[in-house]
Amino acid sequence: MQNKVILISIDGMRPDGLQQCGNPYVETLKKEAAYTFAAQTVFPSITLPCHMSLFYSLPPMRHGVVSNTFVPQVHQVMGLFEKLRSYGSVNAFFYGWEPIRDVAPPTTCKFATHINAYMDESVDTLLTDEAVKTIRERKPDFVFLYQVETDEKGGHDAGWMSEEYLHRISLAIDNARRVIEEFGDEYTVIITADHGGHERMHGTDLPEDMTIPMFFRGPQFEAGRELENVSILDITPTVAAIMGVEPEREWEGRALC
Repeated sequence: MQNKVILISIDGMRPDGLQQCGNPYVETLKKEAAYTFAAQTVFPSITLPCHMSLFYSLPPMRHGVVSNTFVPQVHQVMGLFEKLRSYGSVNAFFYGWEPIRDVAPPTTCKFATHINAYMDESVDTLLTDEAVKTIRERKPDFVFLYQVETDEKGGHDAGWMSEEYLHRISLAIDNARRVIEEFGDEYTVIITADHGGHERMHGTDLPEDMTIPMFFRGPQFEAGRELENVSILDITPTVAAIMGVEPEREWEGRALC
């Protein structure tokens, strides 16, 4: 496909955590990408429902996943992986938390790598290594890189906004930087979170749980522009627009380009 996209999801990343993590590349992203620190996720603000909403552009009440246990849709709507595959896209998926595999139905990804987050201290870095290697050698059209340490080792283990949490965000941003520095001229790169968090939990409708940052870096977006009224439901229509794919009629989000 002519226009290619890398989507990076950093689990549990709050906007204020991103801004306070101390990684200088955050300022670079603000200059090179269109961005927002005030995008809204869906309720319940839980990992699998949020990612299902991201990839299907539907709220949980419509796609039916309201916990971290997957259930099939009663009324089938085609999600991003299926839609891109129907257009001939070669898709790749790198993830460190097993339940998230269900955002990509079987046969929709040519390349997929899972490394158990509970088995390795540096799973996000290892997955980024695999993603970089695959992109370099195979040039897939759409890549989804999911980073989990911010949520598991940062938020739940140490607490949101703790020193360890901010450290994990900085590591995730370093991984995103590696991807952009090598492939940013070939791919549009989108960075998002799925939800935020507070204390050692998330899932509520508190602003700390519901507010997420996003960056859109590529020729379709005005560098340095701060976006308004952005929802996690907007990501799938935006990726489809970048890649020249007709959106599904039932998607509720809007393309941001």
